[in-house]
Amino acid sequence: MLGLKTAVSAKSMVLVLVFVLLITLLISKNSQALMRFMVGQEVNLKTAHFDHYQSEHYDIKYTPVDEPYVKLIAGVAEEAYDTVSSVFGLEPGGRTIIVVYPDSSSLSQSFGWDKDENAMGVYWAGSIRILSPREWLEEQDMQLKFAQEGPMVHEFAHLMVDEISRGNYNRWWTEGMAQYVEKKITGFEFPSPFAEGKKIEYYPLKQLAKRFDELDQSIAYWESLQAAEYIADRYGEASLFNITRQLGQGKSLEQAIENTLAISYTEWEEGFYLYIAKEA
Repeated sequence: MLGLKTAVSAKSMVLVLVFVLLITLLISKNSQALMRFMVGQEVNLKTAHFDHYQSEHYDIKYTPVDEPYVKLIAGVAEEAYDTVSSVFGLEPGGRTIIVVYPDSSSLSQSFGWDKDENAMGVYWAGSIRILSPREWLEEQDMQLKFAQEGPMVHEFAHLMVDEISRGNYNRWWTEGMAQYVEKKITGFEFPSPFAEGKKIEYYPLKQLAKRFDELDQSIAYWESLQAAEYIADRYGEASLFNITRQLGQGKSLEQAIENTLAISYTEWEEGFYLYIAKEA
C-alpha cells in the first residue's frame, strides 16, 4: 500500500509539473504576466499564515493585530480604485492583492530592504504592500488621514501604469505618473527639496532612468513629478496617458514621447530642463 501511494504521488507531481510548465510557456510570451505570476506565488507562500479579507476588487491579507483596521483599509482602497481608474479611463484586468504589514521591519523584510527603510507602501508586480495605518496614524481621524496621506492612491496609480504599459516603463516615469495622479486626487505633494532658497539641482533624465534608487531620493522624486507636470502643462494631460499607452505597444520612452508630442526627444528634454530651472 505504501508503494502504491508513492507511485500515485509521483504521478500527481509529474502532472503538476507539466501543468506549471505549460502555464509558464503560455505566459512567458508576456514578461509582465510571468513576473506577476511569480511574485503572486511568492506573496502567497510568504503570507500563507495571514488572515484574509475580500472586498469588491481586492484580496487583503493581514495579521490578527490589524483586524480592527481591515474594513477601513478596504474602504480607502476601493475609493482609490474608483478615483484612480477614472483618471486613467481604464480599470485593471483582475483583482489586486494588498498585504498589510504590522510594522516597518516586516514590510522591509518582505523586499529584503534595509531595516531602516520607512516606506508606507510599495507596489510590485500586481501586488500592493502597505504599512498598517495603526503604526503611523492616531485613532482620531484615521480614515480621513489614511485616505489623504496614505499610500493607496499612489500605489494603485503605479499599478495602472504597469497595467497600461505592460511593464515597459522606467522608475522616473512611473514615479512621476503616480505623484501626478496622487496630487490631482488628494492634493498631496512631497515638500520641495529646494525650499528656503536652496540651490536648484537636477539629474540628467538618462541618469535618473538608470540609477534612480542610488540618487538623492528627494530630488529624484521631485524631478519625476516635474517631468509629468511639464508634459501636462505644456502638451495637455491626455499626453501623459497616451505616452503610457505607447509604452504598452512596445515603444521606448523616447519614442513614446516623440510620437505623442510630435517633437524630438532631445528638444523635449532641453525644454524640460529650462522649465524646472524656472519653476523650482
